[in-house]
Amino acid sequence: MKYPKGGGFKRGGKKGSSDVDPFFEQETKKRRKVSYDDEDIESIESDDEENGFKGEDRKGAEEAREEEEDEFADETAGEKRKRLAEALLLRTREAQRRQREERDDDDDEDDEEDGDIVKTLMKKQQEDSGRVRRALASSVQEPLSSDEFRIIVKHRKSVVSVALSDDDTRGFSASKDGTIVHWDVSSGKSDKYKWPSDDILKSHGMKVREPRSKKHSRETLALAVSSDGRYLATGGVDRHVHIWDVRTKEHVQAFPGHRNTVSCLCFRHGTAELYSGSFDRSVKAWNVEDKAFVQDSFGHQDEVLAIDALRKERALTVGRDRNMLLHKMPETSRTIYRAPASSLESCCFISDTEYLSGSDNGTVALWGMLKKKPLFLLKNAHSIIVDGSTATENGDHSYVENSNSSTASSWVSSVAVCRGSDLAASGAGNGFVHLMAVEASSIRPLFKLPLTGFVNSMAFAKSGKFLIAGVGQEMRFGRWGCLKSAQNGVAIHPLRLS
Repeated sequence: MKYPKGGGFKRGGKKGSSDVDPFFEQETKKRRKVSYDDEDIESIESDDEENGFKGEDRKGAEEAREEEEDEFADETAGEKRKRLAEALLLRTREAQRRQREERDDDDDEDDEEDGDIVKTLMKKQQEDSGRVRRALASSVQEPLSSDEFRIIVKHRKSVVSVALSDDDTRGFSASKDGTIVHWDVSSGKSDKYKWPSDDILKSHGMKVREPRSKKHSRETLALAVSSDGRYLATGGVDRHVHIWDVRTKEHVQAFPGHRNTVSCLCFRHGTAELYSGSFDRSVKAWNVEDKAFVQDSFGHQDEVLAIDALRKERALTVGRDRNMLLHKMPETSRTIYRAPASSLESCCFISDTEYLSGSDNGTVALWGMLKKKPLFLLKNAHSIIVDGSTATENGDHSYVENSNSSTASSWVSSVAVCRGSDLAASGAGNGFVHLMAVEASSIRPLFKLPLTGFVNSMAFAKSGKFLIAGVGQEMRFGRWGCLKSAQNGVAIHPLRLS
């Protein structure tokens, strides 16, 4: 078969010829080899010697560290679970052995020892999952005169959020000035997280879409730490959810997506799934390990103010629309609970079927999953004190001690529950933190712990041995009240258990 002149298959390098197609051409240029000068090598060795390392010592230390890190790198998920289970079993046996030694018990039968271990692990698993509630409130003793809130970490502006690690040894706090602090519970030693440059933030996913007046704002309003202690999440005025590596204290990711201030954050317990609420009335779910957006949920008609989660894929939120929503993430559905006549300011899970909320009229409410209205209302939990008297809802006044306060001082701005127990607490700006016992369908007040300032956030130790509170001169989301006598910082109060 003959082809016409100028055809696409004629040789000669003309247009359409496959011989000159760059796809078929081979690269003739070779990469230039990188060579190092002797001066550079000598400078590296001299730096090692200045730091106290010789070349061989440094190499040996690096190899030992890499072997230690790679020891469990090749194990499967099943092998990792087996290793962690064996370590937990070993620790439990050691604890049982120490208890027998303290009791001077010489009975060393393996069957009884294994039976005690099984009972202990079953009880721990049921308490962690929420199926069994620890009766912790009945063991809380009345505080002594020497027991009081003590400031362990100071901030320049009001503290708006606090969180504890799962082992109760480390704490995290954020304030309105954008400062994020990592501190030790026992010693109080603190370390600040440093914000990276704008270029690094953009490389981590940050998009500059906020108003010009708030373009570079680092004001942080929400904070949460994962249950494994690896990730710290913060959010605020810049409309982004920021993820930090707790081990290195470095910024690793910025999640855009919210169209207004990020007001609340929480991790789903036992996972790296993060829930965020915003003034744009939406709730979003993120996967921190995969650095990905998962889904969003709507339903609020006004700003979302607080959020909480347990092990299940459920998020509990409250907003200024006087509604509390239970977001069922996999089903993309919601259950709406309506407050009687007040704006809800705070909320938390007691168990998978019971919730606690605080409102701006000083009421603490107990909710059940099967009823759209509160099961119990503890009214005037943080009473408004005016001219030496406290006013109740029906207008009656009773004499109390003089105290400086405003209407905003009675807002229940924070509630907290010791996970898996019946011990709860509520905080406001009236000068007290209230400890409460959550019973079958009621709330029983226990003790009042004096604390000056607006209590914007609280967290119980998992053991129930202490309570931390983020306190400040101003409220969390505004300046409706100001207490100049208050100190901005994180306060801790020990709890005596019988």
